[in-house]
Amino acid sequence: MWLNSPTFCPNLIDFLMDLTIFFDPLDEYPFGAMDDPSVWYAMVDMNTEMMPQWKNAHFALVGVGESRGSAHNQSCAKAPNEIRKKLYRLKRGSFQYRVADLGNLRHGVSLEETQLRLREVCEVLIRHNVIPIILGGSHDLDYGQYQAYQGLEKLVSVLNVDATVDMHVRNPALKSEYHIHQILLHEPNYLFHYSHLAYQSYLTSPDALAVLESLQFDTYRIGQIRDSMEEVEPIIRYADMLTFDITAIRMTDAPGNANAQPFGLTGEEACQICWYAGVNDKMSSVGFYEYNPDLDVRGQTAGVIATMIWYFVEGFYNRRNESDFTDRKYTRYVVSVLDDNSQNLVFYKSNFTDKWWIEVPYPNAPDKHCIVPCSYQDFQLANQGELPQRWITTYAKLS
Repeated sequence: MWLNSPTFCPNLIDFLMDLTIFFDPLDEYPFGAMDDPSVWYAMVDMNTEMMPQWKNAHFALVGVGESRGSAHNQSCAKAPNEIRKKLYRLKRGSFQYRVADLGNLRHGVSLEETQLRLREVCEVLIRHNVIPIILGGSHDLDYGQYQAYQGLEKLVSVLNVDATVDMHVRNPALKSEYHIHQILLHEPNYLFHYSHLAYQSYLTSPDALAVLESLQFDTYRIGQIRDSMEEVEPIIRYADMLTFDITAIRMTDAPGNANAQPFGLTGEEACQICWYAGVNDKMSSVGFYEYNPDLDVRGQTAGVIATMIWYFVEGFYNRRNESDFTDRKYTRYVVSVLDDNSQNLVFYKSNFTDKWWIEVPYPNAPDKHCIVPCSYQDFQLANQGELPQRWITTYAKLS
């Protein structure tokens, strides 16, 4: 019982937790045999007869065929293996991948127990700098993904991509409809920031958006993303975890979903978001949810998700470890936004990637600063004498 407590000793985690007991091994037959040495199948260390050496991996695939929290999409429980069938046939990129497939997580007696198991598995992986790639399953499983950070003693920024804001506490049994509500109210609170991308106004309650706005969280409509993907990139770069509901992708590109909508992200835009997430040095877990194979046409949606994972992994291998802003690879800009020079903003620009950051002081400790991602447009606004909204929001959070 005490193993589930956030106060258990992390030094005992490996001794007490054999990941083998949490997973059902995979049957290789549905995925092979493939003789091409350049495809994913040839490089992934799979849990078939024994658990792979996941500590040596950069990524761990975690299948979670759980759908008890779903309202209308029960067959998403079949998703993990169908995604694998498409993923394993993709060609690897120009890097030497290190991927372990742990198999499919065994269900708990209750949905809450499954979420708890996912939490414990993800926490172990993250502690060992292995990125869990969760193949869901219903979207409420991201509550277990989020809880994995509870024992890591750090504030977390969550990025959610979804056509709706799931905060409807109408039926407690249908947790896929209010899992964001659970994350926001979770105690202890270690949520620093929440960002919601690709919501559709006609599917979203104004009250839910008002709640997020009052908490200084970011929300971007599908139209805003389409108008300027470059402005969305800093939001993605800010996040520690990504939770992606396939409902955010339009039906023509991703029909395998009972909640699919006629409008939404294109498959290409979804892959762009995953690329940005992979390049993000902070991103330490990602989950894909609500794919329903029973409604998929010729495996089209599984192919889109597999390609999204491909872009995420490729992005990871293109990371630049951009964190030391005293290094010469950054140019520092100081901009005065008031005529009397009483308010200066400090920006950093990478000389290699052209990415931007802004320095925000702690209100109660002016000598201490938080450096957060921003865009070139924020720099332009500062030069026009305006405080960028990212600066204002972060400053309010640090108060």
